[in-house]
Amino acid sequence: MIRRRVPVWSADSYARVIVLIAITYMVGTLADTRWAVSLMLLVQIGTVWYALRASHARPRVRLTSAFVFLLALLAGVWNILTHGRILVGLTFLAGSALYLLAPVSIVADLARRREADRELMLGALSAYLMLGMAFGYAYRCLAALLPGPFYGEAGDGTLADSLFYSFITLTTTGYGDLVPAGNPGRGLAVLEALLGQLFLVTAVAKIVNIWEPRAWRNT
Repeated sequence: MIRRRVPVWSADSYARVIVLIAITYMVGTLADTRWAVSLMLLVQIGTVWYALRASHARPRVRLTSAFVFLLALLAGVWNILTHGRILVGLTFLAGSALYLLAPVSIVADLARRREADRELMLGALSAYLMLGMAFGYAYRCLAALLPGPFYGEAGDGTLADSLFYSFITLTTTGYGDLVPAGNPGRGLAVLEALLGQLFLVTAVAKIVNIWEPRAWRNT
């Protein structure tokens, strides 16, 4: 299937998705109040909406996303009006669910592509970054819901700590300064590391499989 070249800053490009992910990450590193967390959820909804548009999401995915959007909005409003560890945990759970939805549609879109172009690269990066963000919110959710400090002697940490830990786990860098004290945090970290490596291997294989250098096209 031949696709028309998409302008890099159009609504159908993954470039906007990456910018929105970066904004969400920056808000997340400063999210130490209920207002900031709720604002972060709103940015997430916009990010996922753009990702679904750029990836030409199937109707079933759009319907599921609309349901999660509604739950995330309710969680954000509820988080502003009231406060409690359970509510904070549910708010971060909604954020994690949002960022797990979009990669499904993005990966499906990338699998349909037959050319290793700019949008393939941006789409793969978008899905990879969303996985890291989703697990970061999942860690924060567990820190709020589970008894005891999530990172042992380091305490529960902040959202910035959880996002940092998530990305070093996703890339299997493993500095060792933050470590979950027990399960299910450790199990989730193992799952993230496996998914991160599997994603990279699959993405590289896809690019290599459809890569067609211009110098070879006329040979």
